[in-house]
Amino acid sequence: MTLPAEVYSASQVRQLEAAAVAAGTPGYTLMQRAGAAAHAVLRQRWPLARQIVVVAGPGNNGGDGLVLAQRAQQSGLAVTVMLLADPAALRGEAALAYADLAGSQIAVQPFDPLLLASADVVVDALLGIGVRAPLRDQWQAVIAAMNDCGRPVFALDLPSGLDPDSGRARPAVRAAATITFIALKQGLLLGDGPEHAGDLYFEALDTAGTGATLRPVLRRLTEASLSQALAPRWRQSHKSQFGRVLIIGGGVGMPGAVRLAAESALRVGAGLVTVASLPEHLAAVVGARPELMFRALRSGVDVAAIVGDADVLAIGPGLGRDNWARDVLASVLAARRPQQQLIVDADALNLIAEGVGLQRCDDWVLTPHPGEAARLLGVGTAQIQQDRHAALQALCERRGGTIVLKGAMSLVGHAHEVPLLCDRGNPGMAVPGMGDILTGAIAGILAQCGRPFDATAAGVYAHAVAGDRCARSGMRGMLALEVALELRAVLAHLS
Repeated sequence: MTLPAEVYSASQVRQLEAAAVAAGTPGYTLMQRAGAAAHAVLRQRWPLARQIVVVAGPGNNGGDGLVLAQRAQQSGLAVTVMLLADPAALRGEAALAYADLAGSQIAVQPFDPLLLASADVVVDALLGIGVRAPLRDQWQAVIAAMNDCGRPVFALDLPSGLDPDSGRARPAVRAAATITFIALKQGLLLGDGPEHAGDLYFEALDTAGTGATLRPVLRRLTEASLSQALAPRWRQSHKSQFGRVLIIGGGVGMPGAVRLAAESALRVGAGLVTVASLPEHLAAVVGARPELMFRALRSGVDVAAIVGDADVLAIGPGLGRDNWARDVLASVLAARRPQQQLIVDADALNLIAEGVGLQRCDDWVLTPHPGEAARLLGVGTAQIQQDRHAALQALCERRGGTIVLKGAMSLVGHAHEVPLLCDRGNPGMAVPGMGDILTGAIAGILAQCGRPFDATAAGVYAHAVAGDRCARSGMRGMLALEVALELRAVLAHLS
C-alpha cells in the first residue's frame, strides 16, 4: 500500500471512480474491495482489537463501513454499527451493502455516543469526501463524540469533516489512521489534513490506469527528485564543474544565517561557496569552516565586483531590513547577469514585498514561509494557511519563477509544472536557521544542475529527509546545522 506520487482533487477522484465503472467494474465491486482493504489494515494496525464500532453515514462512505463491518464479524470481531440514516432511504451501492449486512447477526442501531467507549477501535465511515460546508449540527455532534471518546479512530477514505481539497477541518475527525481509496486526495496532505488523517494507507481498488490522461493537481516529492537534479560524478571531475555559489546577507549581528546557508551549499556538493557580508562577520563565517570564502560587503557599491563570477546568487539569509539591506538587495537585483541563477529568501522577500527592487521574474526562486508569502500577496497569514495550494498558485502568477511555500508539507510550484508536495520532514525542524539550510541546499544543487525547478525540488526533499534523519535522536532540541551535516548522507547514493 505504498502511497502514489500523484495527488488529485475530489472532483477528479469522482471522475476516476466513474471511469472505473464505465470500464466495467461495478460500483458495488469497488465498495467491496474498499471494505476488504480497510478490514485488512484494521487487523494489521490493531491486531489485539476485539470490539469495533462502525459509525456509518448515508452515502457510499457509509457503505464502505458496512462492508467492513461484515468482514470484521466474519473474522471473529464483535461489531456494532451505528447508522446515521433511515435504512429505507439508502440508495445505490450503500443500499446493497445494507442488504448484505441485514443477513448477518450484526447489531445496527442509531448513533449513541456512550457506545463509542466500549470499542477497541472506532471506524469513521460517516462522510468521506462527501463533506459539505457548513456541516450540519448533527454531523458536528457525531464528529465531536468520536474525537472525545478516548478510543483510536480509523477513518475510511477521508476523516469526516475534512475538506477533501483544502484540507481544512470544518471541524473534522482526528483519526489515528486513514485508508484512502482509488487516488490520493489533496486534502489529506494540505492544511489540517496530516494532523487529522494520522498514519495514511492507500488502496487503488484495482483501478490503476483508468485516469491515465488526468493531470494530477499535485505530485509528492520522492527520492527520484534527487537523481533528476544530480548526476553521478566522473572520476576526473574538478570543483569548477560543480558551480560557484554566492550567499549574500548577514546584516548587523546576523552572521549565523549566511554561515548556515553556505555550509549547506557545500554539503550538497557545490564546487565553490563564497559569503558576502559585513566585514566584521569574517571570523564568524570562516573561523569554523575554512572551506568557505568571504567577501566584504560594506554597501551596494561593492556588489558589482562581488557577484561577477558566481553561477548562483542566494540573497536574504540574515539580511535584515535596514538601509544597508535595501541598498544591497537593489544592487544585487540590478547587477545580476542573465545567465546567473537567483534565489531570494528571508528578509529579501519582505523587502521585495515592500517594493524594493524587482517585483516579478520568470526564472528566480523564492522561498517564503507563510508570513512572507502573506506579505508578498498582500493578505493575512491565516488566508495563506487556509488554502496553501491556492496561495502557491497565486504566488506563481504574481511573482513568477519557482516558488517554495515552506511549512508542514512544503509546496514547490512553477507556472508550467504540476506543483510538488513534500510529505517528509518533522516538527523538530521548527527551529532558527532551518530556512537558511534550505536556501543553501537549493543554491548548491542549482549550481550543479542549472535547472531551477528541478534543483528546488531536490533541495526541498533532501532538506526534509535530512531533518528526518536528525529526528531519529529526538525532535526536541534539533539544531539547523545538524540538518546540514546530514545532507551529505542523504545524497551519498548519487556519488
